[in-house]
Amino acid sequence: MNTMIAKGSTLLATAALFLVSVSPSLAYGGWGWHHPARAEVLRRDNNLNRELNHDYGHLSGHYGQLKAEDAGIRRQEQFEAAMNGGHLTRGETVQLNREENHVQRQINRDLY
Repeated sequence: MNTMIAKGSTLLATAALFLVSVSPSLAYGGWGWHHPARAEVLRRDNNLNRELNHDYGHLSGHYGQLKAEDAGIRRQEQFEAAMNGGHLTRGETVQLNREENHVQRQINRDLY
């Protein structure tokens, strides 16, 4: 009987800790998806991803490498936003845009 109470208490404490850690992010509108800097980076990343998928056969065999770079940019954006309560700093936005520009130039170079 005591072990069931202990397990229930542990579960309750874990759930409470989770809710406390998640609630500040919810106050920012679901990790800041609508923050202007983050929306810009995500929009550009979605456009890059769409272009990569569209040009699959015309990328001189670099499709996998470019997809990996694009996925890395998205992971970096998610990590940095999580560190800042769902927002990106100006410096992070500039750096992410620079990396997206680099991938875009690689796509353009391979296509033509």
